[in-house]
This record gives sequence, structure tokens and C-alpha cells, in this order.
Amino acid sequence: MKITVLYVSVTGNTEKMAGYIQQGIEEVGCIEVKLMNLVQEDTVDYEFVEDSQAVIIGTPAYAADLSWQLKKWFDTDWNCSLAGKLGAAFATANCLHGGADRAISSVLSHMLVKGMLVYSSGMGCGRPFIHLGPVALRDDLEGKEDLFQLFGRRVAEKAVELFH
Repeated sequence: MKITVLYVSVTGNTEKMAGYIQQGIEEVGCIEVKLMNLVQEDTVDYEFVEDSQAVIIGTPAYAADLSWQLKKWFDTDWNCSLAGKLGAAFATANCLHGGADRAISSVLSHMLVKGMLVYSSGMGCGRPFIHLGPVALRDDLEGKEDLFQLFGRRVAEKAVELFH
């Protein structure tokens, strides 16, 4: 089974959180996971995305929404189909009121339009609740390591349950 973690990271914050998600996914075992930063277009392996059963997408919150690079990718990149894949989202922000929840909601909406099955674990897996997706603030990235690892593990476990 394959899982893609696709994200936009300019400063390295969103990339760091993607790494924590990868660690959580790897705890499940029997899953090949790849990190891909859309800012570095040469890192996007479309064949791997196409073969993935789940795609987790991360964005920094810009002006209370997803990054323009990710919006452009959703709107114009047709190199692979996301339909039928499990989708999940996460975000980073500069401040508590930076719009990260709205950015995640926007990513989830784009996933639905692409035909993905969206998942966050919500309240279904108990505490800590991850309602729409995890958020990390730039001043507390390491403090969210466990939450992002847990999110990765939960998404991986759901992908195994659905597709294995």
C-alpha cells in the first residue's frame, strides 16, 4: 500500500509537520510513504500519487485560506486522478487566528470535488480529537509532533481498513 503526503512548504514549517505525519504512517507498517513538496515540482512523483490509496495534503494558511500554489495545483494539474482515494488535510499557521481551520476546510472541499473520500478521524478515534485536520503554529511546531504523528497513524490505519 502507498500513501502520498503532498504539501506546500516555503519556510520548512509545513514540511516539518509532513515529516511527523510520515513517522506516524510508518508506525502502521506495510505502507510505502513519500513526501512531495509542490514548491519543488521535481519532487512530485505523479506515478506514486496515482498508485497511492491515500493522499494527505498540507498547506500553510495564507490570508485565511490554502496557499496559492496548492490552489493552482488543484485547479490546473491533471497529471493524476485523485478519485476514490482517501484524503486528509493539515495546515500550519503563523498565529492562532491565522485561518488554518478555513485552509483545511478549503483543501477538504477541493478533495471532494476531485472525488476523494475525506477523513480526519474526528471524534471517532477518541482524544485527542482531530476535527478537520491538525494545525501547528510556527512557534510550537515541536509541541505538535505527537499530534501529527497520531494523525498520520490514524489515516494510515483507515487506509489499511478500507483498501487492504
